[in-house]
Amino acid sequence: MKAVFAWHRPLMTVAALMIVSTIVCLVGLLVDPRQITGMEAWAKPLKFSLSILLYSVTWAWLIAHLPRWRRIAHAAGTVVAVALIVEQVLIVGAAAAGTTSHFNVSTPLASAVWGVMAISITTLYVCTFVTTIAVFFLRLSTRSTTLAVRAGALLALAGMGLAYLMTGPTAAQLADFRGIAGAHTVGLADGGPGLPVLGWSTVGGDLRIPHFIGMHALQLLPLLAVLLGWLGRRWHPLADDRVRTRLVVVATAAYAAVLPLVTVQALAGQSIVRPDGAFLAAGWTIAVAALLAAAAILTFRPRPLPSPTVAPA
Repeated sequence: MKAVFAWHRPLMTVAALMIVSTIVCLVGLLVDPRQITGMEAWAKPLKFSLSILLYSVTWAWLIAHLPRWRRIAHAAGTVVAVALIVEQVLIVGAAAAGTTSHFNVSTPLASAVWGVMAISITTLYVCTFVTTIAVFFLRLSTRSTTLAVRAGALLALAGMGLAYLMTGPTAAQLADFRGIAGAHTVGLADGGPGLPVLGWSTVGGDLRIPHFIGMHALQLLPLLAVLLGWLGRRWHPLADDRVRTRLVVVATAAYAAVLPLVTVQALAGQSIVRPDGAFLAAGWTIAVAALLAAAAILTFRPRPLPSPTVAPA
């Protein structure tokens, strides 16, 4: 445990605090019946606790294994840790007060809280940009995992940037300002029917979806590479890392295609569970193309590499 905590102490401290925050939020869900914009008051801080936990542990591990730029990345990671704590404290505080944390400019105090959060989020993005550059010097044990981590970091940076689409006031808010400037739902006011746990709108577009999908590419793509490596030790078609690398390329391409698709779908005001013909066709096209490409890779595998010869003594 000491070795794990030593990856990056500030970020691992954040991870430990997020475990505590998760427990607090779960208790809040059980004992506090209040709702904020149609969701349980403690649902949002719970989701942020879990997301920040994953983010902190992932970046702590990556920074610890950097061959270059480690000092710069470590400093950036420390700033990120502070920014994450500030953001989560404000989110939890708003939930405890029974009000919204994001987009709220209804009072001077709420405006100050949102302003601090905006600064924290921007700082987080800039520092993540620096650490993402550093990740391109990282070389892991296999080419497939190295590619997955680099691609995941880039997509996560893009997903983080998509959050800024939520920060501008909507036309309805400008026409009838009530102290809220910004929204995650497109086409409707925040707080309508949503998916269980996630809360994503089931009746309109929701910009949290591309933000979430992009952000967690940094966990999902490397996890895929690790899973392929584990399967490669048990199933011969995946034993060659060249095959696994090509599959990671296909997965990355599909992921990179899905991200703008769900972004445009959200901006068009369409629910993730009720896409129209064009978005549905695009989604199926991406899925089928990825499956066909994966099948072709597994069918037409590269020839085995020649075994190294030992020169006679």
